[in-house]
Amino acid sequence: MRIPHYGLDRRGLLCFAASGVVGTLFPKGFCSASNSTRPVGFGRAKSVMIVLLSGGPSQLDTLDPKPDAPAEVRGEFSPISTTIPGVAVCEHLPRLAEQANRWAIIRTLAHREHNHLLATHVALTGRPTPVPRGGSDLDRVETRNDFPNFAAALDFIRPRNDGLPSGVSLPNYLIEGPLTWPGQHAGFLGAKHDPWQINGDPNDNNFRIQALSMREGVTTDRLQSRRQLLDRLNIGHRSLTCVETRALREQQDLAYGLLTSGKLTDAFELNREADETRERYGRNKFGQSLLLGKRMIEAGVPVVQATMGIVQTWDTHVDNWGKLKNTLLPQLDQGLAALTDDLMSTGRLDETLLIVMGEFGRTPKVSTLPGQTIPGRDHWAHAYSGLFAGAGILGGQVLGQTDAQAAYPITNSWSPADICSTIFNALGVDAETTLMDPLNRPHYLLNGTVISNLYTGATA
Repeated sequence: MRIPHYGLDRRGLLCFAASGVVGTLFPKGFCSASNSTRPVGFGRAKSVMIVLLSGGPSQLDTLDPKPDAPAEVRGEFSPISTTIPGVAVCEHLPRLAEQANRWAIIRTLAHREHNHLLATHVALTGRPTPVPRGGSDLDRVETRNDFPNFAAALDFIRPRNDGLPSGVSLPNYLIEGPLTWPGQHAGFLGAKHDPWQINGDPNDNNFRIQALSMREGVTTDRLQSRRQLLDRLNIGHRSLTCVETRALREQQDLAYGLLTSGKLTDAFELNREADETRERYGRNKFGQSLLLGKRMIEAGVPVVQATMGIVQTWDTHVDNWGKLKNTLLPQLDQGLAALTDDLMSTGRLDETLLIVMGEFGRTPKVSTLPGQTIPGRDHWAHAYSGLFAGAGILGGQVLGQTDAQAAYPITNSWSPADICSTIFNALGVDAETTLMDPLNRPHYLLNGTVISNLYTGATA
């Protein structure tokens, strides 16, 4: 027997029922295992913040420099020492070098997708796209057949009723021309579970979220009166099974919750931050997005995704070193330092999992595109690097080792599926949790292995 919506099999249902009142605290599809069988790090995080470096940063020019490699591989930057003995990073990440004891660096992330769209789906869901996509990018855009991203899946298994969304993505949706990157919404779970998307520049003095502002003359009391009237009008429709009717009602409930949630509204008031604080993060779109993301976490949003720049910002086929040196690395270095400083000072780093990654890395060999004169690096998913911190993760360590050109792992590697399992394990979600698609087919939420080395410090 399987209960389709709740994702419980017979064993899970008995476990859930036997847990009594305490069981109501667990998500749908969740069967509590004993503490001794749970992976290390289970339940350590209240929130997860994913800093997405869209386009794919070069591992050689950031976290895995190879100074002894040939010039056509090592690139133009020099390494600098970090607070981790024997470990170096790019010279344009001086704050990170000083704060390396806060971070675990993984140098052997890897998967098989070298296309931006397919790799983004893998990075943000832990799954390959559900069906083979065509050779054209137009055939690879997001669809409602896609696997749900992290925030959407969490919203399904832990629905909220406090007016806060389960996930917020900012500062822009990943769209380029006609191409909408997959992996950004709830996929087959439906629009009800989509993360809340912020489109705007938090560094703009006029930045505000119109959706959280009531129209002039509409007070909270008047809004509640309108809601009561709407409830009476909807009484005759609640028994209908029409998908559109249910979806409309769900959107009404979400809108009402957001409008009446003072926590979320206050979180968007960046002008409440001291000028000194805003300067520490960097008065640019990325730095202020990290600051806004921090405020989302403080408000209680469990999954926050902050994207650096716009789609493909780190896609440095041309002028790789100029873009990194002049803009990307300084902004990343400053923003991350301010973010971790603030989370540490308030104690929130102990309960917040931070992940910094792209959808893949860059080719070891420098190249120049036809018609271009300034060299860069191309797509590379065989080996790339990421940063992990907070929620019990041991900082000051490097996991994984690549070959002499940072091309392939020569030790253990980890996939986006493993990152997915690590995220949900940190949030206290059981490994056997399932999601149900529109055809009532069960899908295990997790299909990777928790990266236990992040917590144990064991050599990988």
